[in-house]
Amino acid sequence: MNKKAPAGNPSRPNPLPGCPMAAAFTAIGGKWKLTLLYWLAHGESHFAGLRRRGVPITAKVLAEQLRELEADGLVERVVTGPVPAPVIYRLTPYGATVLPVVEGVRVWGEAHLRRTGGAAPSDTAMGCAGAIA
Repeated sequence: MNKKAPAGNPSRPNPLPGCPMAAAFTAIGGKWKLTLLYWLAHGESHFAGLRRRGVPITAKVLAEQLRELEADGLVERVVTGPVPAPVIYRLTPYGATVLPVVEGVRVWGEAHLRRTGGAAPSDTAMGCAGAIA
């Protein structure tokens, strides 16, 4: 993806044309995309806020994941003023349509943690324990 490409670029190509699953995974697949969508479902955030919340996420990977979500029309990047003003990230109306999928994955993940004896959900900065309203 071209880093300097203007907003509103067409979505990235589907690796298996005509396959809805491949299209979905192209848009929301990735190590952090579902988590970022979950966090943004709870309110808009500056890049630095997302960075603090997702401590193990490197700034490079966070920027890449946000850029891809933006290219697919799920997240909107709002410039708040002249450089170096922070930008705000928020879900687009189209991005809100994926929230039932995000919530379904979160609920399944809770059950999977219980089944496998994983750590209990936490309300820490990285926590994803609360339901999407």
